[in-house]
Amino acid sequence: MVTLTTKTKMDFSKKERFMQAYAPVHGRFERYCKTRSYKEFPFEDLMQDTLLIAFEKFDNLKSKDAFLHFLFGTAAKVLSNYRKKKKLEYVENFSTQYEHINTSNIEIEKQLEINCLYEQIENLDSITRECIILFEISGFSIKEIMVILNLGESAIKQRLSRGRKQLIVQMNLLEK
Repeated sequence: MVTLTTKTKMDFSKKERFMQAYAPVHGRFERYCKTRSYKEFPFEDLMQDTLLIAFEKFDNLKSKDAFLHFLFGTAAKVLSNYRKKKKLEYVENFSTQYEHINTSNIEIEKQLEINCLYEQIENLDSITRECIILFEISGFSIKEIMVILNLGESAIKQRLSRGRKQLIVQMNLLEK
């Protein structure tokens, strides 16, 4: 008969609590990682690195309601550390540029539009890019973004408006 040590029991309980907190936010977190790491870091690696750090620090989290915000902040730090260690490397192989897009549901034309949009999002300044990604792609409310980015409501609304306008102009210029 195998007996579990106290540490093993504690780790198992921690794993269960972590998975209970993570399961409902998985989709939003995955979309965030796909968008934030576009062309410079495999999103699966970003997710795994972030989840490992989040699991290690999970017991230190004061509010379980802030778990998704904690994941986003950790992912941003992981990506920032990656950028500091390496220069940006752009993938030249066409197929690897599109591997993060689910090709079973999206036509080729839509894939190209998504790729173009991601490239244009990368051209925005960092705060505007974060606002657009969090609001438009990850589905956060403006109040949630206020907490994540530590900005006021009007600043976020202004960034979203300017970012959308910039993206429209950039996308229209590409079509001509």
